[in-house]
Amino acid sequence: MTIFNRFIQYVSRNVAGKIAVSLYVLADTYFISKAVGANGITALNLVLPIYSVFFGLGDMIGVGSSIRFSQEKANGSKKYHIYFNNSIFFGCLFGLMFSIIGLLFPERILQFFGADATIVQTGRTYTRIFITLAPCFILNQICNSFVRNDGNPGIAMHATIWSSLFNIVFDYIFMFPMHMSMAGAALATGISPIIGILICCVHIFSKKSDLHLKRSIPSIKKFMHACQVGISCFIAEMSSGIITILFNFLILNIAGNIGVAAYGIIANIALVCMASLNGIALGIQPLVSKCFGLGQKEDISKLKKYGYLTSLLFSGIIVLVSYLFTDPMINIFNSEQNVELAKLAYVGIRIYFIGFIGVGINLVGGSILSSMSRAKEAFILSISRGFILICFFGILLSQLFGMSGIWASFVSCELVSMIYTLYQTRNE
Repeated sequence: MTIFNRFIQYVSRNVAGKIAVSLYVLADTYFISKAVGANGITALNLVLPIYSVFFGLGDMIGVGSSIRFSQEKANGSKKYHIYFNNSIFFGCLFGLMFSIIGLLFPERILQFFGADATIVQTGRTYTRIFITLAPCFILNQICNSFVRNDGNPGIAMHATIWSSLFNIVFDYIFMFPMHMSMAGAALATGISPIIGILICCVHIFSKKSDLHLKRSIPSIKKFMHACQVGISCFIAEMSSGIITILFNFLILNIAGNIGVAAYGIIANIALVCMASLNGIALGIQPLVSKCFGLGQKEDISKLKKYGYLTSLLFSGIIVLVSYLFTDPMINIFNSEQNVELAKLAYVGIRIYFIGFIGVGINLVGGSILSSMSRAKEAFILSISRGFILICFFGILLSQLFGMSGIWASFVSCELVSMIYTLYQTRNE
């Protein structure tokens, strides 16, 4: 099989899988907008960054450990299985810590993210349920990463697609026929990664699998070694959460709860777009890791070209669709036909989505750098676009241009980061 055919195989399945994952958050937003209205969207958007923490931790541990797993296996080491055992242990450990916090302090969490008394009352049960199920989200990401790196992207794709379909169907069942409202949305979302884990187990426990759970002492050293290359994935995933937190606080001061609801619409649509581009980045990661381990520089160069061109194609489609279907996208979530909400979201979509021109390049470039063990450059890229630049542009431009400045800060951050990404990967 040629490198191009492998690229198509891995990327197509990862894009489908990642879009499926994002759809269950989108389904939450849609059904909550119908059942609860703007206050429900506001409550959901305030805690949305916590999903980024779970996905980010899962990717940091899973992608980082599976990269080391692939490299050790390509080099002929017999100890590559240790990384799988290690990732499961630390994934459970972090997940249980979040479970305790979510179970005991859901109101404090909402207040921390800026919720007033009304929003706390609306979102308290939702927050408690989905955070308590944190281990499921983290372990699902870890298992998916290892199955993908163990040569079975098809199972990884099916795991994400079927878990997402479960969430969408049971969102409706729990919220409407069973009248569980926000609690039903949280329960459907929290159970869905369990479906993904069970499907991944089809490969993990098969005869073709090199993933074996064996008794071993957890190694902090190997965990840190894996996180060195996985940290950029964590920051890349967290960047959307950081953007959401920052924007929520800035918007609350400028436009109040209705502004946060408008941003909730934008953030959830953007989540699907971000997922498709992240699918390209995660799709080429196992291929670049393997080529790097075998010293195949020419194939790495081809993968970079394929990744960048595909991401630019997807980005162009995203921007075009956002301009052609702005009003229909807003109306899906604006069940109360709130004029102010629609007006804020309309302007936001048309500015914010231009930033996706840079997002694809940055995600693919970051994945290439991590897969080649260029942890320093990948970390600088991730920390710059995920924290430093977005905070700088967000605060500055919101002071100068209000809500329009908030939307434009995302665009500025991604385009500046793209320059750094292209420079760092110019010789690959």
